[in-house]
Amino acid sequence: MNKQPTRRSTLLAAAIGAVLVFGAVTQVNAQTASERSAQRRAAKDSKPAKQENQYPNATRTAPEAKASSKGGAKLQKMMDAFDKEKFPEARAQADAIIADAGLNPYERSFAAQIGFQVAYDADDNKAAIEYLKKAIEINGLDNNAHFDRMFVLAQLQLQEEQYAESLATMDRFLNESKSTKPEHLIVKGNALYRLERYPDAAKIIKQAVDASPDPKQEWLQLLMASYVENNQGAEAAKVAESIAAKNPNDKRAQMNVAAVYSQSDMLDKAAAVLEKMRAAGQFTEDKDYRQLYATYLNLDKKEKEAIGVINEGLQKGILKPDYQAYVALAQAYYYSDQIGPAVDAYKKAAPLAPDGETYLNLARVLWQEDRIPEAKEAAKQAIAKGVKKPEDANKILALKGK
Repeated sequence: MNKQPTRRSTLLAAAIGAVLVFGAVTQVNAQTASERSAQRRAAKDSKPAKQENQYPNATRTAPEAKASSKGGAKLQKMMDAFDKEKFPEARAQADAIIADAGLNPYERSFAAQIGFQVAYDADDNKAAIEYLKKAIEINGLDNNAHFDRMFVLAQLQLQEEQYAESLATMDRFLNESKSTKPEHLIVKGNALYRLERYPDAAKIIKQAVDASPDPKQEWLQLLMASYVENNQGAEAAKVAESIAAKNPNDKRAQMNVAAVYSQSDMLDKAAAVLEKMRAAGQFTEDKDYRQLYATYLNLDKKEKEAIGVINEGLQKGILKPDYQAYVALAQAYYYSDQIGPAVDAYKKAAPLAPDGETYLNLARVLWQEDRIPEAKEAAKQAIAKGVKKPEDANKILALKGK
């Protein structure tokens, strides 16, 4: 009887186990209580240095940052409570100062900063955001403090998944401060990425990377992910390769290279990277073997290589002996004309399958091999478990033969 090959499944997308690392949301630069105490102790023992203007090109004219005699006393009382870690008391005093329209903008903005710090230390990010907005809105701080608070606000909004708000804050920050520092640009790029504005994200992240003499790995990862999402496979591959080259022993970096190659239809390159990792003993997880065997099954005439990968993973106990592994093994054997092992693999896969389709494929293979009684039994199992076209199983059941 003539062999009729069963329809081949595409397994690559489901089997890729490497996860592209997105740029981590930048952490807010807020001091801990112990750090603040140490800073104050050091300050008492030294003369205050003149602070460098961190934003020399800013369009904002900095107001006079000075406390009045009335406001100064209230600020000192608030700071005494803060230094003694009486945080609820310090926050209440900060709220009172912010609400007092008779105090000057510096005093009220300064109090809003303390309110932010107390709220942030208490993990009350919603309130922390509102305090930062007040500090900026009241507009009483010098440029360094004003823009630093605005930048922290953008980061905190990003952490809280307020991506549109974070982007708006960063647009204002960059427009008014005129900063071109890469650590500032990357936050805007992160917000754009999370808003799925991938072309815009890639452009500004690339600008940040190019402006930095030693760009952070997470920046490069974010750029790579932006290129992937924008279907710029060649550019993504270049970034992934550069990360992997700097981190030859970093498994995640190598897996990301393979994942980018796979998503960009450069499967031969993906297989080469994965094989190198397998030879180096870096395949320690189920998903490692799945990614490699799926890659081979989507390359022409690589079934034997897929078989070797699956069997090795199963023998080592790393690859889970589940439906996906056994059906992939069955297909690999079938398409390399190894019918006996294919039948054995289908018999292991079929009971684990979510429906009767694998039993039906087994029945077809057995029918093609003139193993009619076995084919009929598999067809019965297919119907019992449920198939899309029971008439196909019934045709096998209607066959004559022993």
